[in-house]
Amino acid sequence: MAETGNSRDRGGIHVTNTSGNVTIGDSNTVTSTVNGTQPARDARQEELLQAIRRLRADLEGVVPTEQTAALDAELSDAEDEIEGTGRAGTGRLAALRRALTDAGAVAGILASGVAVGQAVGALLGG
Repeated sequence: MAETGNSRDRGGIHVTNTSGNVTIGDSNTVTSTVNGTQPARDARQEELLQAIRRLRADLEGVVPTEQTAALDAELSDAEDEIEGTGRAGTGRLAALRRALTDAGAVAGILASGVAVGQAVGALLGG
C-alpha cells in the first residue's frame, strides 16, 4: 500500500467538491433535506396546479395513447415548473393548451381536463 502523508491510501474512492449527495456501493439510501420556503403562488396558479394533479390521476384510468402520453408529459412538466418557480410561464401554458387540444376527446370528457383547460385559458387571457 502506498503511504500518503500520515495515512495509508487503500485504493479507495475519493470524492471532493460536491454540491449534492453522493452514494457509492449497493443498497445505499440518501436523504436530502432542503431548507427554505416554497415559491409563492397566486390563486390562479394554485388552481391550475390542483387541476393538473386531478387530471394526471384521471389519465391513469384511460387507455393510453400517444396523445394522452404527450399530455401527461406536459402536465408533469407544468407541475414541476409551478412547484419549482411558483408559476407556469406563458410558453409552458401554450404547450399545455396544445397538448389538451391534441388529446381531444379524452381531455374533453374528463371534468379534470376541462378544469385544466379553463385554468390555462384564464392565465393566458382567453
